Amino acid sequence: KRNKNDAADAEGLCEAMSRPTMRFVPVKTVDEQAALMLISVRTRLIANRTQLANAIRGYANEFGISAAKGLAHIPMLLERVQVEKTVPELAQELFMSQAEEYAQLEKKIAAVEAKVKAWQRNDERSRRLNTIPGIGPIGSALLIMKTPAPELFQSGRQFAAWIGLTPKDHSTGGKLRLGGITRAGDEALRAVLVAGATAVIHHARRSGKASQWLAELLRRKPPKLAAVALANKMARIAWKLMISGQTYSAQSGAALTGCAT
Repeated sequence: KRNKNDAADAEGLCEAMSRPTMRFVPVKTVDEQAALMLISVRTRLIANRTQLANAIRGYANEFGISAAKGLAHIPMLLERVQVEKTVPELAQELFMSQAEEYAQLEKKIAAVEAKVKAWQRNDERSRRLNTIPGIGPIGSALLIMKTPAPELFQSGRQFAAWIGLTPKDHSTGGKLRLGGITRAGDEALRAVLVAGATAVIHHARRSGKASQWLAELLRRKPPKLAAVALANKMARIAWKLMISGQTYSAQSGAALTGCAT
């Protein structure tokens, strides 16, 4: 059965269908496919913007002009380049062209994100997920769009593992060995949850207001590990809200997490 052909493929499919532990994913509707296309377009535009921003920084550095990290400093960098007399005229024209391209990307990203937020406001499940601290409109929309069917997962831990937010198991010989997170599943969904968790941690540190669970976590773990642990908790709460139809509240958050294990 080493060769690939239609007969071998059909036999393999029949064998997989007969397995009791086989997991199946429901077929997406055309509306769900359109919503996922919206997210895919947003991801591509953001990647293009990041690539262009890095190119602009590199070209500017060649003329001795630098800027602080972050996309917010790119417009100021382009303004400095335009008034810098040491930059040749040809380079000035090229920088102007890149500035126009960057501005167009910003407008396109804003337009796509407006559509995502409009979709999120019109979806009852997404509105409920948006009440979870750190999820946000983009995160809640992604969770609904990319989760095939929450009832397919037996627990919140299984859902978090599907996203890739649980430790990788290297156990052998009866010894438990856990490594970093598996990073399995959807990268965009995992990234938006970790980013949201990071924002929650920053806000808690600035305001000095953190839940007992988060305060203890930050005392024991570095910020990045704490962000992943919080993202795992957010995923479990989101799963519980999706299958129960409940709405998040600060008082019931701990109870929901306990039910989602």
